[in-house]
Amino acid sequence: MQRLKKKFQFFYSFIKELGGIHVFLIKILKVLIQQGFKEAKVKAKYLLKHADIFQNTAIDTKEYQKWIHQYEMLNAEVLAKMTALQKDFKTQPLISVIMPAWNSNPQWLKEAIESVRKQIYPNWELCIADDASTKQSHFKILHEYQKSDSRIKVLFRNENGHISEASNSALKLATGEYVALLDHDDLLTQDAFFYVVAAINKNPDAALIYTDEDKIDKKGKRLDPYFKCDWNYSLFLGQNFPNHLTVYKRAIITKVGGFRQGFEGSQDYDLALRCIEQIDPSQIVHIPSILYQWRQHKESTAEKTGNKSYAVIAGQRALQEHLQRTGTKAEVEILPMSYYRIKYKLPQNLPFVSIIIPTRNNKIILEQCIQSILSKTDYPNYELLVIDNKSDHDDTLNYFAEISKHSRISVLKDERPFNFSAINNRAVQLSKGDFILFLNDDTEVISSGWLSEMVSILLQPGVGAVGAKLLYPNETIQHAGVILGIGGVGGHVHKRMNINNYGYFGRAILMQEFSALTAACLLVRTTIFDKVGGFDEVNLAIAFNDVDLCLKIREKGYRLVFTPFAQLYHHESVSRGDDLHPDKVDRFNMENNFMLGKWQETLRNDQAYNPNLTLEREDFSLAWPPRAGKGFLYKGIV
Repeated sequence: MQRLKKKFQFFYSFIKELGGIHVFLIKILKVLIQQGFKEAKVKAKYLLKHADIFQNTAIDTKEYQKWIHQYEMLNAEVLAKMTALQKDFKTQPLISVIMPAWNSNPQWLKEAIESVRKQIYPNWELCIADDASTKQSHFKILHEYQKSDSRIKVLFRNENGHISEASNSALKLATGEYVALLDHDDLLTQDAFFYVVAAINKNPDAALIYTDEDKIDKKGKRLDPYFKCDWNYSLFLGQNFPNHLTVYKRAIITKVGGFRQGFEGSQDYDLALRCIEQIDPSQIVHIPSILYQWRQHKESTAEKTGNKSYAVIAGQRALQEHLQRTGTKAEVEILPMSYYRIKYKLPQNLPFVSIIIPTRNNKIILEQCIQSILSKTDYPNYELLVIDNKSDHDDTLNYFAEISKHSRISVLKDERPFNFSAINNRAVQLSKGDFILFLNDDTEVISSGWLSEMVSILLQPGVGAVGAKLLYPNETIQHAGVILGIGGVGGHVHKRMNINNYGYFGRAILMQEFSALTAACLLVRTTIFDKVGGFDEVNLAIAFNDVDLCLKIREKGYRLVFTPFAQLYHHESVSRGDDLHPDKVDRFNMENNFMLGKWQETLRNDQAYNPNLTLEREDFSLAWPPRAGKGFLYKGIV
């Protein structure tokens, strides 16, 4: 019964994403008319069977209610502490809240305005631009609030100019050093500006501040929290994840010319794209707390993404123009669920890639791996270095003799005891590549563009390494990025999820930056690999050497990018077995303890994750308790 209930919930959500039951029925009816009853039945059964794979991995609403009650309630003691703390803030800037409004729902408009008035931090002004509304109830509310609170400014536009122009009109009223964006039907939490100003005091150069968010339904119930990562440029090009609440230095918005007409629906995304071009990533600050509640109703994109398809097209154009302004040769593709993919273009002179594959007595697995590379890879400029670590099976040795005749393939012997780090370090020294691809022999290429995709990303400024999406043979995820601290050193997020499931707010299907990636398929610039000293063959012979390498690359200021658009099967640990086999436990524990000692602080605070999410599992579920929380104020913020 529980499985049936879950399946129904998934299917119901999928129907909503399509645009509702009527849209779904029209689709089936078209198939019925064009292809007959049999095909319509097949189509409907397929959608029912696979509805769950399209579902967002959302946090359970009931569980979230319990979590809010336990960790997010603002009791009198906490409020008193915040009030006392903010008196000592060295900087207490005026925050101008920009709110465009048009024929607002009276109740929601009142609640939105009241959420500003109830702020613990008092130094704000609310700048409302009415976009030529026609409802008298709307005017009455705005006039009453304008009279009752001197901090509320209202401008009544004579002509309807839509959201971009209305937002610019509200901006003209602003006098604050910082500008916060608020929709006329959404809510701020009572402590929103307290934490924003605390973050400004801790980061005086902050130019863009964003927070976590959730949604609120018609009954006032909070749901679907988005606990975000710190600034992640690659993810930002796939979705406007800062979104709510976003606070800018007003000087930056003024410099870029405010909101632009023609980008309605994605006007905030377009603004953010132009603003980040003017600032350093270090000036972008994330506050890991739900400080904004997005109203879920029929007309909002919080209800379903299909409500504003024009907004998705506007977002695509905003992204394309951003790429042009930054001199990036790439195209923007719209993905399902209103996400985006950046397809970088390869240069005329292609970098030479050395693919390094360590192996031992694995003829069948190795042959599958090499054949898939040779037959499916469309990237032309590469070599294969097969590193034979003490193979003694006749079929394997015969296969080595056979493939050595291929112009792309070299078989190199390494007779030392198995040491993954040492084997790969030596292979890099013998390679010719500008780029090195570390590849397990138990992998299998799926799509032809996998290497072209990875190379095109590694060529982008500031990128130090690129990882692929690896799948188990049953089409579930084996690797889609490593989150530090999960299970100790790190874990593969979205592990064992269906390949088509878009994961936690799209993070299973979007390009993004991680602190670590698996070396089962990892592309690195040779110069950067040498710069950080390669793999640690002394302390990390077998396990965690890839995490350590990635952290060393990141420590030098490079970004590590995961792309879901390069996919391979990974028959995990077929080559040498499980690390937790009894005779390997001591070695594993020693390497695990080394990592915990060397990277202790880094492992506790992964910038690609959120302290409100668990380190016990890979599924982006809630942390009980969170590693930050309103009950004791945020470590690092206050």
